[in-house]
Amino acid sequence: MLSEPEIARSQHDSAVDLDVLVVGAGLSGIAMGHYLKTRLPDKSFLILDARDRIGGTWDLFRYPGIRSDSDLQTYAYEFKPWTHDSAIADGDDILDYLAEAVDDDDLSPNIRFGHKVLSADFSTDEARWTVRVRVADTQIVTMTCRFLFSAAGYYSYEHAHAPHFDGQEDFAGRIVHPQFWPEDLDYRGRQVVVIGSGATAITLVPAMAATAAHVIMLQRSPSYALPLPGTDHLAVALRTVLPDATAYRVTRRLNIARQRLLWELSRRYPAVTRRLIRAVNKALLPRGYDVDVHFKPRYEPWDERLCAVRDGDLFRAIREGRAEVVTDHIDRFLEHGIALTSGKTIDADIIVTATGLRLLPFGGIQLSKDGEPIDIGRTMAFKGMMLSGVPNFAYAIGYTNSSWTLKLDLVCEHLCRLLRLLDEHGHDIVEPVADRSVEQRPMLDFHAGYVRRAADALPKQGTCGPWTVTMTYASDLARLRKGPVDDPALRFGRSNADSATGTRRTPTTAPEILLADRVDGRAHEG
Repeated sequence: MLSEPEIARSQHDSAVDLDVLVVGAGLSGIAMGHYLKTRLPDKSFLILDARDRIGGTWDLFRYPGIRSDSDLQTYAYEFKPWTHDSAIADGDDILDYLAEAVDDDDLSPNIRFGHKVLSADFSTDEARWTVRVRVADTQIVTMTCRFLFSAAGYYSYEHAHAPHFDGQEDFAGRIVHPQFWPEDLDYRGRQVVVIGSGATAITLVPAMAATAAHVIMLQRSPSYALPLPGTDHLAVALRTVLPDATAYRVTRRLNIARQRLLWELSRRYPAVTRRLIRAVNKALLPRGYDVDVHFKPRYEPWDERLCAVRDGDLFRAIREGRAEVVTDHIDRFLEHGIALTSGKTIDADIIVTATGLRLLPFGGIQLSKDGEPIDIGRTMAFKGMMLSGVPNFAYAIGYTNSSWTLKLDLVCEHLCRLLRLLDEHGHDIVEPVADRSVEQRPMLDFHAGYVRRAADALPKQGTCGPWTVTMTYASDLARLRKGPVDDPALRFGRSNADSATGTRRTPTTAPEILLADRVDGRAHEG
């Protein structure tokens, strides 16, 4: 693991000129760091993060039971085998894995904490981004870079989706949102109501039910909940007879195929899939339980993401009477509970509002080109990793119908190939140019509420060619890894300064000579 470092900061951040600036030190940012280090070792780069530790989402969320909703054989990086026995992993184990990845590639000197990127303006003359960064909430500095990569995720860390409920101010207990879980919250022996039916609620309920007096999951309508084993026994068995890397490749491919099969079955034969999921739910719930009220969604499977129930712990908590599901609508909060529109009331000492996320594309960075603001909602996604009309910019957004991170390796690889192509041909600028004859549609073909609420702020996708945002690993494998980097939709160019002088500008300050915050190997502690 990484050693405890001395923390120091450069006094010359405004002089930093880099090949690549990566925004975010979570899963995507660390992946990009790996590929830059291993594929383009001569490139200078820094990874900036507004927080004080690596991990992004996995460091932000601290609620009980926090864990992955995908198997780690596909959620982990392709380049770093997941060797734990757990398949649906706890947040702490994932943070440890990320810290090991940072250590493996010696990325610590390239990571800056307490650096929040506010805005970035691309100069066509200079072929450079000028990036404004707030450092430790005390000063604003500027950096310049040739290429900007957003690994900042897709939702706001500062604001959650937290609708106001009538009577909320009258409630005498504590109201908590999972995104901002208080360290001092003691729910032992307390009556808890968790509002919501998504992955967060389904994780929270059994975790809190272990010590709370009783936990109620209060939902307006059900979500699909499917039990998944907490241990991948095949992966464990293969590691006893094969090297870790080989065993990982085999189980990863099998699990990718299994995810795809489930999704294909759901989309082609939704009625069959509904019956199968219902049969599984019914078998795990008490005899006579009203499955169709509490576990039969109004939508088809994979219109929204299926919720993984590790080892069926939610169903077990219901069977044992430690938890229950109530399907109803909230009328108002009371002093000691919640009044429902059906006329019933629920007692509560603590209310957890697992009501969802607030989408914030690219971490809320204000992008502009030659001083003109860029409206992200009017751009089109190119190969699911660049934006039309935005030069020298790429991002990582994963899948909604399988492990989110499967796409990371492909995007990072492809960007490294693109950067190499620019160098080989003497180009400074690459910009996707939208084909306006292509019909546009929402970037994420997903019915979840948090996606619908932010549809206008997200880029659009097209219906054909490189403007589609595919949600299949096989398609992206063909497009990003095996397909060509060049494309008729890409426009290449050189900076005006370089064109006039016939010279090429190189970064003036390499990250290895800068003093930077280093990564604590136990990134999630403290």
